[in-house]
Amino acid sequence: MKKNFFFFFIIFYLTAMGSTSKLYKTLHLKDKMNYSVFKNAMKGSSKIKGKDFRFLTVIDFTKPSTEPRFSVIDLKEKKLLYYTYVSHGKNSGKVLATKFSNSPNSFQSSLGFFITDAHPYFGTYGYSLRLKGLENRFNSNAYDRSIVIHGADYASKKYIDDMGFLGRTLGCPAIPTELSKPVIDLLSNNSIVFIAGNDPKYFEESKFIN
Repeated sequence: MKKNFFFFFIIFYLTAMGSTSKLYKTLHLKDKMNYSVFKNAMKGSSKIKGKDFRFLTVIDFTKPSTEPRFSVIDLKEKKLLYYTYVSHGKNSGKVLATKFSNSPNSFQSSLGFFITDAHPYFGTYGYSLRLKGLENRFNSNAYDRSIVIHGADYASKKYIDDMGFLGRTLGCPAIPTELSKPVIDLLSNNSIVFIAGNDPKYFEESKFIN
């Protein structure tokens, strides 16, 4: 109980006391992530209670797939642990994700806040970690859609060099194969994932950032 409260307090303190900008600088995110994306990630995270949320993953779909946009942050140690490439859904766009959906079989990425499942598993795409969406209109079907973090050869710098863009998925955030196991093992058991994108409707209606 004390441990859970401690990590919730870390997020709350950094946000409520105006320290988000300081953490942004400490993590050296200026050339990696837009400050508004980071601020929304921290603000929304502060509203998710009841668990040990040491790790925050920010997937920044405001950036094209040719740039790294998958960031894993250790909130306790104030360190950026991973900064790498991530694929978006094939019907969300080619290089830049511009369309998002919560609907089954849309093959689009979903926006908003998620909690990672406690147990990784070996599925169709290898070692995988399910995401549980927390926002009814934007990602609540993620678990039933089998939206998972998994590794893929097409989520790599080599694929970009060969094709000019990153490969796409059926809606899952796929990362480089060699990073999938350590990242999934780190994030399993209830960490926060925030997926950001250029969707005015989300910013108007999300209860986590308003």
